[in-house]
Amino acid sequence: MYRLRDRYAIVGIGTTDYTKQSGRTVLDLASEAVGNAIADAGLAPKDVDGLVSFQFNDSVPGIAVATSLGIPNVGYAVDYAAGGNGANLIVLAAAAAIEAGLAETVVCYRAMNGRSGFRLGGGREFSARGVTQYTAPYGWITYPQAMAMWCRRHMICYGTTAEQLGRVAVQQRANALANPRAMQRQPLSMEQYFRSRPIVDPFRLYDICLESDGACAVIVTAAERATDMPHRPVYIMGGAYGGGPNQGDDLFDAIRWPEHARNYSHYIADHLWASAGVGPQDVDVAEIYDCFTYSVLMQLEGFGFCKEGEGGAYVESGITACNGQMPVNTHGGLLSEAYIHGFNHVIEAVEQLRGNAGLRQVADAEIALTTAGAMTCGSAMILRR
Repeated sequence: MYRLRDRYAIVGIGTTDYTKQSGRTVLDLASEAVGNAIADAGLAPKDVDGLVSFQFNDSVPGIAVATSLGIPNVGYAVDYAAGGNGANLIVLAAAAAIEAGLAETVVCYRAMNGRSGFRLGGGREFSARGVTQYTAPYGWITYPQAMAMWCRRHMICYGTTAEQLGRVAVQQRANALANPRAMQRQPLSMEQYFRSRPIVDPFRLYDICLESDGACAVIVTAAERATDMPHRPVYIMGGAYGGGPNQGDDLFDAIRWPEHARNYSHYIADHLWASAGVGPQDVDVAEIYDCFTYSVLMQLEGFGFCKEGEGGAYVESGITACNGQMPVNTHGGLLSEAYIHGFNHVIEAVEQLRGNAGLRQVADAEIALTTAGAMTCGSAMILRR
């Protein structure tokens, strides 16, 4: 049972520019984002004593960032081997570390040269071990190929249409137009969506997230300390991580999964809402992991915003638009802002709850959902103003 409700808060956020070609090392990006988060919290490097991050062998460890910034006393440093599923997990881990007395002020970050350096969209290794021996020989080696099968299954089961996928991309691009950080700020129409080149059936170009260089970071500390910081604290109400009993050998393993028309969110939703003491009806803004358009539909269903099979119609109705009843990915998401492995969703949630999201601000936003993951495992968090 989650026992840390509202006991910890995010008190600082920091980002770099999001680009296709940073021209910088990942350490430099990480140090800038972490340094900006520390400054945003009104702190100095000496005030931080913990660092948590996640990576796919494409980033730098916390101790390297601590050394770069001159953080003198690091008592807690963890680098998770994780994909996008880890974006909320590292914030929850920071709160747990403070609760355990391992640190007092923890910075969480993700840094990557995801376009100019190690590209997650590239092929996986071909060694015949584990689940790879059953997929790679048949050409199943990239994330678009794998997730296209999940999407197709949802279409087969529920009649989800290409138009509904396109609506996710078009709505989120409209949100990105009001976001100065967004890499894509040109309007996108349904006609342009359908004219874009096919990548892997049923995905077109705009169904797939961006490849991005950049970094972002947040500072977590105890609620009683948070009231002394420059910005309105954003409290961590609850969170959850997992994906049920058949998550497989690795993040790419879907062979054991019982039903590909639903993803990890189906398995952690009850735990998530119970931890925070709220339900989907209480959420004012949702930043939902959108490495592909289909994952938004599955998570809207899995987390209970609509019934199974109704995600496409839910989005198509306009409910998830910035001016809708349930705004989703107000910054443009991973599809149009940037792909910082989902951690930029946490940044956007904090800005919305602080009330400083500018033209994309959701009026009177008090509770936000952030999610991370698209297939067999993931994490989610409930934050409040």
